[in-house]
Amino acid sequence: MKLRLKYALGVGAIALAAQAAAQVTFYESEGFRGRAFTTTQQVDNFESRGFNDRASSAVVERGNWEVCDDARFGGRCTVLRKGSYDSLRGLGLQNRISSVRPVRSNRHYDNAAPEPLAAPNYEYRRRANERIYEAKVTSVRAVMGPAGQRCWVERQQVNEPARSDRNVGGAILGGLLGGVLGHQVGGGTGRDIATAGGAVAGAVIGSKAGRNDDGVTERNVQRCETTASGPPQYWDVSYVYRGTTHQVQMSSAPGATISVNSRGEPRL
Repeated sequence: MKLRLKYALGVGAIALAAQAAAQVTFYESEGFRGRAFTTTQQVDNFESRGFNDRASSAVVERGNWEVCDDARFGGRCTVLRKGSYDSLRGLGLQNRISSVRPVRSNRHYDNAAPEPLAAPNYEYRRRANERIYEAKVTSVRAVMGPAGQRCWVERQQVNEPARSDRNVGGAILGGLLGGVLGHQVGGGTGRDIATAGGAVAGAVIGSKAGRNDDGVTERNVQRCETTASGPPQYWDVSYVYRGTTHQVQMSSAPGATISVNSRGEPRL
């Protein structure tokens, strides 16, 4: 009888030690946002906390916790280990948890959830029963990725001053063709005059080939401009709370205000 009593007392002591060392916080929205509640002990029914089927993310501060679909640990149950679960959707637990209890950390569980985030990412989460205030945003600066260069080729008209030797090849070819054509007109001295006149006219026409009468030519010109690389990587945000300016980096642009606690720490 005494051995049974000692065994029962030992089991009870282990259970109490597990509860004392364990703590978990549940959040109403994904990403540790919205209303929250923290517990260090077994909760048979979330209805008593006004949180039944409402949890969307969780942070296990200490120990391991078994969460179940139904009250009094019925339905499907999953063990959450120490770390942050920014979304319970992938575990099939979003808006489904109705009961929770601490379990021993030094044993293997077949119903254990995958490893939580390696680096807990909940610095700015709202704590349970924490009062929230609104702080005015004073500046927002989008920080882009490394700059890139975009280049293209466009057709452009270029003004060039007239030159005495402009388009020499065209002038020579035009003179030869003009002379041949002129030689076919008239006879005797008239033919010689026509030949000379055709050569001169052909040279003039040839020298203007590829150019407008006003000296404007067209050529391909490469243009380049520096552009930002993709969407912003993050936003640098400044805000004022109780006369003090604070800064924070955010993954999305804020509105006119952001939520902070009584010390001015952001609560996103």
